[in-house]
Amino acid sequence: MLTQDGGRVHATTQQRAADHRPYFFLSYAHTPGYGGGTDPDMWVERLFQDLCGHVMAMTDLPAGAPAGFIDREIRSGEGWSERLGEVLATCRVFVPLFSPRYFASEMCGKEWYAFAQRAIHYRARSNQPAEAIVPALWVPVPPSQLPGPAERLQFNHRDFGDRYVSDGLYGLIKLKLFNEEYERAVYELAKRIVSVADTVRIGTGRPVDYRLAPSAFGSPSSGAAGGPRPMQVTIAAATRHDLPEGRNADYYGDNPQDWNPYHPDAARPLAYVAEDLVRSLNYQATIASFDEEAGLPVGKQPTTPEILLVDRWALQDEDRCRRLAAFDAEHRPWVTMVVPWNRDDHESRAAEAELAAKLEQTMPTKMRQGRAYCRAAAKGVPSMEAFGQILPQVVEVAAQQYLRHAAVYLPATGGGGPTERTRLMGPMAQTQYIPRTHDAATDAEDTDDGQS
Repeated sequence: MLTQDGGRVHATTQQRAADHRPYFFLSYAHTPGYGGGTDPDMWVERLFQDLCGHVMAMTDLPAGAPAGFIDREIRSGEGWSERLGEVLATCRVFVPLFSPRYFASEMCGKEWYAFAQRAIHYRARSNQPAEAIVPALWVPVPPSQLPGPAERLQFNHRDFGDRYVSDGLYGLIKLKLFNEEYERAVYELAKRIVSVADTVRIGTGRPVDYRLAPSAFGSPSSGAAGGPRPMQVTIAAATRHDLPEGRNADYYGDNPQDWNPYHPDAARPLAYVAEDLVRSLNYQATIASFDEEAGLPVGKQPTTPEILLVDRWALQDEDRCRRLAAFDAEHRPWVTMVVPWNRDDHESRAAEAELAAKLEQTMPTKMRQGRAYCRAAAKGVPSMEAFGQILPQVVEVAAQQYLRHAAVYLPATGGGGPTERTRLMGPMAQTQYIPRTHDAATDAEDTDDGQS
């Protein structure tokens, strides 16, 4: 059973003893070797062992149960990707070691992303927050260099000591002068890990394919440098006030943003689940209603990449159907469409053929736009789990298409040619990303009309 303490739920001794999942996953950036045979990550190994010792002392884990996990434990011949995916799907707390090298690492970003999905799906199903990431400073990182997912963490590093904040664990562990400060910081970090593990119980998840997972710090191909990039999530859905006759109002609210197609499996409106997923990819998400955003002029330059979430039932309103058809007729390849479709919704299943045909007739361009997974997203995403798997892929496509079609500021030229680099205009200009030149094969694969 669970006991209540100040409103927070704690695991009993029996539950902790029976749950042998690792208390924490230590995520760190590997340091390249340099002259000599010294292992450059030996100090990370020492930190890991010290944390494990404290966690064992603070809990009643039985002998042999893992207190933590570090990738140095993966044995030769063991499936590296499979093992990482398994542990990230089961560990209780994620501990990233902040450093400039950490946020430059795609692998570390993949680990962060894989763990963060569990919290997002837990929140979608329970509508309760679940933050189980406990960051640690290995080397101090200026706030301006933190990607969005790290910047948004509510965490006070000063609880571990002023010297820890100024020098990080690496500085404390390397200098004997700071041994006392190191011991205090590690002890406090272990206490925080145990507290979060016992109070935030997000449960296990399905292992993410580590090789295919995106990075929580963004993709270089979509302009990740320079902090969170903009991404709009637009909802084209009915409300409980304008439903077609016979449609269950349990899936709707007072606004289109309240639409919850995966009810009752999900307790949170899909717009906010999508916002969490987009933010987990280092984007700054905004939510809008199609009913409020519709009517933009044809040929308008893109201001942000966009994901359009469409409720097939919304097309039963003839005025909205007409506006969606007009939107589809415009050339907006930076808008990718996703059609959530609950396979357990009996009303939707009974009307599927009719509603799918109407969407095909209304929005033929969006139905055929992009790569195979974009077209699959437009044909219907049957579950919350499938939605979480496909959204990162269509987000990446929207970002790439935006960068290809956004207005470009052409630099002034002098007698010897351009004096500054070409750069984008608009909200994604801060990324300082210059789209690469597409060769013929790439253009054929990423064509705007979807003939990939």
